Amino acid sequence: MVYGYPIRRIGRGVVEDSLCSERSLQVVYLPLVLSPISVPWVPTSRRALEELCNFITFRSTDVFYDLGCGDGRVVIEVAKRFGIKAVGIEVRPDLVELAKINVVREGVSDKVEIIHGDFFRIPIHNATVVYAYLLTSVNRLLKPKLSSELKPGTRVVTLDFEIPGWKPIAIRRFHDRTERRLYLYIIGVSDRAYVV
Repeated sequence: MVYGYPIRRIGRGVVEDSLCSERSLQVVYLPLVLSPISVPWVPTSRRALEELCNFITFRSTDVFYDLGCGDGRVVIEVAKRFGIKAVGIEVRPDLVELAKINVVREGVSDKVEIIHGDFFRIPIHNATVVYAYLLTSVNRLLKPKLSSELKPGTRVVTLDFEIPGWKPIAIRRFHDRTERRLYLYIIGVSDRAYVV
């Protein structure tokens, strides 16, 4: 047991990764004209959100971060269910505005903060739980930030895409029109598991 949990391609022109959407499995080819870390917005499905909330043991003192929060659905749900502080970081202005509207509509303005910016540049050092539904290639680029900014014991959860070179301490498999996975990593354990 570790912290209460049982142990257990970027090319020059495109990013290629399979994405599980709410409707189907699709392959996204994204030109890397604007940024080498562009990620299409694919909302976390209702089922995946339910699995996330049941997978993580939240404490009243937790501070939850969603990297690439989109419309804010994950931070809103976590704040409503567990009464904790939740922060969403989103680079797209249209999604930031939508997330802020949703936060007000759901009555969690006192618990949820939506930050407009690049999550690679926004400090996340006070997070105790970090959620990311990104691409494997982006998770690889995030590793140094996560290891250097997060305190030992901070939980990092990714949906569908692993953090290459880190060892998850738990994996939750579930079916949501296709096979899905949540990966749980612990800073100070998972990021030290492999010598790279």
